[in-house]
Formats: sequence, structure tokens, C-alpha cells
Amino acid sequence: MIESLFSLTPKEIVKALDKYIIGQEKAKKSVAIALRNRVRRRNLPDDLRDEVAPKNIIMIGSTGVGKTEIARRLSKLSGAPFIKVEATKYTEVGYVGRDVESMVRDLMSVALSMVKSEMAEEVREEAEKRAEESVLDLLLPGVKKGGSSSDKSDNTPAAGGAGSSDVIYVGDGTENGSERSSDSGGTTREKFRKMLRDGKLDDKMVEVETSGSKSPSIEVFSGQSFEEMNMNFGNLGNIFGGNKKKRRVSVKNAREILLDQEMDKLIDDESAADVARERVEQMGIIFIDEIDKVAVKEGRGGMDVSREGVQRDILPIVEGSKINTKYGLIDTSHILFIAAGAFHMSKPSDLIPELQGRFPLRVELEDLSDKDFFRILTEPENALTKQYRELLKTEGVELDFSDDSLKRISEIAADVNSKTENIGARRLQTIMELLLEDISFNAPELEGQKIPITPEYVNERLQDIVQDQDLSRYIL
Repeated sequence: MIESLFSLTPKEIVKALDKYIIGQEKAKKSVAIALRNRVRRRNLPDDLRDEVAPKNIIMIGSTGVGKTEIARRLSKLSGAPFIKVEATKYTEVGYVGRDVESMVRDLMSVALSMVKSEMAEEVREEAEKRAEESVLDLLLPGVKKGGSSSDKSDNTPAAGGAGSSDVIYVGDGTENGSERSSDSGGTTREKFRKMLRDGKLDDKMVEVETSGSKSPSIEVFSGQSFEEMNMNFGNLGNIFGGNKKKRRVSVKNAREILLDQEMDKLIDDESAADVARERVEQMGIIFIDEIDKVAVKEGRGGMDVSREGVQRDILPIVEGSKINTKYGLIDTSHILFIAAGAFHMSKPSDLIPELQGRFPLRVELEDLSDKDFFRILTEPENALTKQYRELLKTEGVELDFSDDSLKRISEIAADVNSKTENIGARRLQTIMELLLEDISFNAPELEGQKIPITPEYVNERLQDIVQDQDLSRYIL
């Protein structure tokens, strides 16, 4: 939730990021300040608030050093709408490719989903009550809520409706048609309610009505946005199968379907869109990866013409403009943009000057050493060693990593990165997968065993590949 952000100081933000990201203190400090400034801005007087622009950031560093992870964890921490896009997906208007404005529309869609999820939790209790009543209506088509039964008084309603082959009669618990209950409709409904809550009717089949797709998903690469085309075609939903249809499902699945339907009914779409739009404008974060791939070296033409065009198309969005979406206009003036790139073949100064000026903060992330790799394998809450332990524990196999073995893995990862392409912490994933390949394959036959991972085992599995440089290029 956004509210949790207001209580976090920059030091606490960095501490929270430390749980998942090793090193890169400069980058963490920069994003923590940028995030805190957004909170400070909300407390300014109205006339000054609009004048304070976000301090956009460019992260410079090799792949796998934590650029994307920092931005992703930052968005989770703040509860702010967040999307990651790649600059290479966009092309200058007139070329085949995605319109750069789509990043804002995608962010709005993410925000709307977040807001609707929050609103759904607020109305869940009421929706569950309504869904339960709807299921009872399906189970008891002849008994009204008021307690009166249908004219067919000699037939107690059956689970699943008329014609169901899976019949439950309310009475002494037997399924003998000659021993039917003569209770009132209200008592019958309450008995079915108890059975429903106890899960005794979960496997019974009922028919529920579901909606098809509301409108066709058509994206057009033109000056007109996807949202505008969607509105134009919205009235043709019936032609494309938008009518409701009936499905025969179990009671358990029917409750989930009806619960979703009831929550949708209780959520005001316009209010949700208003909240989402405000959240995007004030707290949204867009992470533009591979920004270096659209940088242009001076004096070059060809494809670089299109790359510069992409930069010029991105520029007004970063500077602040109003983007038309089907939920209304979105002002991008206070969206936080974080760009990232390796900048091996280019440098930030190769970006057009106007775009450089909109990213005043530049942070260089450091390459990872073997000591960093060891910390990555042991400290984060989502460490690879913990993931593999838990995965194999589901097969009854216990992995025991010694510190020496993890140090050896870290040394190998750093060595391979230095001799081949440097892919940062992603190298650990390739090495760990190869290291544990046989154990993972034979895990079902190793149930109940504790397998120690020692430095000797690591060397046995990896040493030959590491020494063979040509082979390591393909395998590691």
C-alpha cells in the first residue's frame, strides 16, 4: 500500500533493499532519496508541489549487477505502479514498432489492477455472502430465500438443479427418494448452507453463467492509440462472442466464479480508474531498460536515425506531457523514470542533450566480485541456495551446502565472467543448474537422503568445463 511508504526513511529503504540486493550502495542511496523526495513533495503547498519535478536516474552497469532488481524491489516496497520496458521495443513514429506512449498506457493498466485488487479485498466479505446466496439459488432452484418452496411440494430440490444425476435430499442424511424432508423451504436452505460451508457439496455440479470477452483485442500500429480503437470497436462485442454463456462446473469452482462476479459488481470502475490515474501521475515508476541501445554516436547514420527518433519520441513523455488513454488523460510530469544500460559500446553523453538533461542523476553500478557472489548465495531472502534447498525438499532430498563449497562456486563464477562475457549474478544461475543437474534428475530415487555439497563435488562437476575455455563459452 502507498501509505506504508510515508513511514520509511531513506536509511530504512536501503535496509529493505539490502534483503534482496547485495552491494551497489550508491544506487540504493540514489533511489532511496528519489523515493523519499516523492513523499516530501506530497507535503508541499499546492502551488509549489507542481513545480517540483522528479529527479530521474540513469543506472550504468553491466548486465546482472542488479539494475532491474533495484527498480523492481523499489516499486514493491513503495506499493507504487511500476512497469519495466525495453527501449529497443520502440521505434520512431512511421516505422514498424510500438508507440512509445504505450508505456504510459501499460502503467495505467497496472495501476488499475492494483487498485481493483485493493478494493476487492475491502468488499470481499459482502461479496462472499452474495456468492453464497447465489450458489444456494443454483442448488435450490425451487426454494425461495423467503422460506417458501415451489408448488412441487412433494419434491425436495436436488443439488445441481433439475435433472441432476447427483442428487442430495435433505432429511436424515440418506439419498433414498422415499424419505424426503417435509421441512419448510427456509429450513431446507439453511441445511444446504451448512453443508455448503462444511464442503460437503464441493464436488456437486451446477450451471453458472459467465461472460465472454467484452471486446476484441486489436492493436493498431498507427497514429491512433490502441485505446481509441478499442472504444471504437467496443460496441461490436456481441459479434465477436461477447455474450454470456453457461458452464457446468463443480460447486467449489462455482463459488470462485460467482465471488469474482460479485466483487466486480461491488467495485465502482470509475472510482477505481480515478484512484489509479492519480496514483500513476503522483507515484508511478517507469523503468526503461537498454537505453544505451538507442544512443547514437555522432556522425553516424543508417539505423542510428531511427534510434535518435526513439529518443525524441521518449523525450516529451519524460519532460511531461498528457497521454490519452481510455481511462482519461495521464499527465507524466511527475512519473519517476529510471533508465538503465550497460553502455559498453556507447556512453550517456551519446544520448541527445535534451534527454540527458531529463536524467540529472547518474549512478554507476560496480561489477560483482567473488566475495559479492558468496554474499548473493547466502544472504538474500531469495538466495539461490535457499531456492534449490526448498525445491528438492519437495522430493524428500536435503541439500547441505558448506561455506567452502559456496566460496568455490563464487570463485568459479567470477573467473568465468572475467574470461567470457560478463553476465554478473546471472552466471550463478547457470553454474548452480549445471552443478545440481544430476541430483535434480535423480531426486525421486534419492528420497530421504541428505546430500552434502562439498568443494570436491563442485570441482568434480565444474572444473573440466571451466578449464576448457571453448566449452565454457557454450555451457557457462
